[in-house]
Amino acid sequence: MKKFFPVYVRLPIIFFIVFGLMEYCIDSGDRAAFIKYPMVAVFLFVFLFILIAIEITLSAVNRVMYQLLSPEEKEKLAYEESLSLQESTWFKNLMHKLTKTEPIEKEGDLLMDHDYDGIKELDNNLPPWWVYLFYICIVFGVVYVFYFDVFGGDNQEMELKKEMAQAKIEVEEYLKTAPDLMDEKTVVLLTDEPSLAAGKEIFMTNCAACHRADAGGQIGPNLTDDKWILGGGIKNVFHTITNGGRDGKGMVSWKTNGMKPKEIQKVASYILSLQGSNPKDAKEAEGEVWVDENATKKDATANKTTDSTAVKK
Repeated sequence: MKKFFPVYVRLPIIFFIVFGLMEYCIDSGDRAAFIKYPMVAVFLFVFLFILIAIEITLSAVNRVMYQLLSPEEKEKLAYEESLSLQESTWFKNLMHKLTKTEPIEKEGDLLMDHDYDGIKELDNNLPPWWVYLFYICIVFGVVYVFYFDVFGGDNQEMELKKEMAQAKIEVEEYLKTAPDLMDEKTVVLLTDEPSLAAGKEIFMTNCAACHRADAGGQIGPNLTDDKWILGGGIKNVFHTITNGGRDGKGMVSWKTNGMKPKEIQKVASYILSLQGSNPKDAKEAEGEVWVDENATKKDATANKTTDSTAVKK
């Protein structure tokens, strides 16, 4: 056996199997486990040292045992070591256990009474590996039927739906804390002074040429009145700046011109902070008056609550 798997083959195979299992089982993120956790590297070093020590010890024991053999035993051992893999005793025993084949000399004992034009049938046993695999398939089939059809276990389609639903929840949670992945569904209005100041700087650099420094409108529309061409509010303004205005006559998409979502949020918040500022010589209002439906619903709910409280009193 050792002839077919010498020490320079055995040692690397055993070591890398253990190494691979540790890397697979230990969660170390995007770094190797033996780099992130120094104790893993120490363990691997000690394990390799022990492997080498075992091989050296076994080699020494084998040499001593060989010297104690008689000349006949040495000759027998030399003969066994000269055999090929298929001729070796351990390989023959292994194949016999796997196949349960009978020697060709006993073929006469296996002949059945069937004879078709000189073609005869042997009553060989089924290979054990085939029999065991057949039994495993039966057990698997019974478990499968009970799990899916009797107890209503999740099939592939249901598992996919659940995983997609969970992934959607995780993405939404991640987007709440990932400003560079913000979109019009998750954006919120900023009102703090540092954010508005940063938004003003962005506006002066990129938007003032078309909307004027006071946002009163020039080539682009007036941004200080209550009318909007593509809708007002932080979500609509964020969407317009991100994706651009009307085809053929609106502004470009700032998302494709180097402006990040966080920067778009700041400039959109700054624009909304200019509502009602009434700059001098402002451009005539365009579009329609935009009303925040969510705010209207909240006000209506609050009024109903107030009226209900008044009636109770």
